[in-house]
Formats: sequence, C-alpha cells, structure tokens
Amino acid sequence: MPRRGLVAGPDFEYFQRRYFTPAEVAQHNQPEDLWVSYLGNVYDLTPLAQEYKGDLLLKPIVEVAGQDISHWFDPDTGDIRKHIDPLTGSLRYRTPWGRFLHVPPQLPRSDWANDFGKPWWQGSRYEVGRLSAKTRNIRIINTLTSQEHTLEVGALESMWEILHRYLLYNAHAASYTWKYEGKNLNMDYTLEENGIRDEEEEFDYLNMDSTLYTPAVLLYFSDDLTEL
Repeated sequence: MPRRGLVAGPDFEYFQRRYFTPAEVAQHNQPEDLWVSYLGNVYDLTPLAQEYKGDLLLKPIVEVAGQDISHWFDPDTGDIRKHIDPLTGSLRYRTPWGRFLHVPPQLPRSDWANDFGKPWWQGSRYEVGRLSAKTRNIRIINTLTSQEHTLEVGALESMWEILHRYLLYNAHAASYTWKYEGKNLNMDYTLEENGIRDEEEEFDYLNMDSTLYTPAVLLYFSDDLTEL
C-alpha cells in the first residue's frame, strides 16, 4: 500500500527484491554469511552452516560460498547429479568435489543419521530470490544535488527494485520523480519496457566498448522527503 504523500509506491518497510546479481551473491562468501546460487535461484545457506558448524561434511559447501553451483545439479530433475557407483554398482549421488551434508555414504554406516527430513537442496526454505541471468549498468543522477551513481541491475528488475537498490545512496529516493529523456518512468516496468534499451550486443557487433555509454536516469525532487 502507498505510504508517501505525492509519490505512490510499495511500502519499502516490507518490500522484497526478486533478483540478485552474481556480484551480490559473491559478497556472501563466509560461513557466517553463506549464499549460493543454482539453477537460476539464490539461496541463503547461513542457517544450514550454523546448524552444522564444525561438521566435516559442511566443508564442500563452505568452499563454494558466494558461487554458482548449478553444475552440481541435474537441470531436468533439480536433484544432485547421479552416476553408477563402480564399487556398489548402484545409482548414487555424484560428488567429485567431496561428499557433503545430506548425501548418504557410499556404504551403510552406523553413524549415518538420516532423520534430517528433506535434503537442504530440496524445497524453497533457503531461497531468497532469483539470479539475474543478464545484468546491465545504469547511471542515476540526482538533479537536486548533482550526485551521480552507477548501479549494476538485473535486466528483468522493475524500476521499484532498482529504486530499492538506490536507497543505499539516497534514503529519500522514492520522493523523486524518475525520468528518462524527459519522460516519466513507469516504476512497475523494467528498463527495457520503459524504452531504455540494452545496446550491449550492438556495441559488441560494432567492436565498440559498451562501457563508454551508460544510460542515465534523472531524478527530480517532487515530495516532502518523507522518511521510508
């Protein structure tokens, strides 16, 4: 529900972004702050790491903190890849990087506890959003203060989600009207839907450096700077 005077929009106290860039996932690369991505989604495995702190089977997961581990999975089933075990001749999980949490041992063992319920990679309890398969840069210029910031954003993010990213630099960002080439932006639309084209492929075709041109969104003061 809108909660600001002249600028309608979502309540940012409860707002949740849908997309995260690979660079953002990479920042969460410690056992106490452990994210991974796989098969297009992003997962916060910090609670799992805390629950099994000190367990040797946690080591392969900690080693890939902040990375995409889609190669661990069969994209058709969403499960860990499997193979025929040469020792037992049975179908087993394939873990060349080392056996990890919730993967059963190669042979029966008395110390194997399988009372954990679903394996950590099944279900959505650790999911925090989608991985942005395509990202692009956008410049945001505050015409009131002349401050300029360049953000890396997901190509499928709405302008509200981009605004949410920009709050780090300007807590009053929602008190401005956002424009591109003199036209008000539809904050429910993506950059592309607002006519801000991604021309990276055209630059590559012309052997030009796409970083030399980054589209600019202009912010115009239009509210009473109500705190979010």
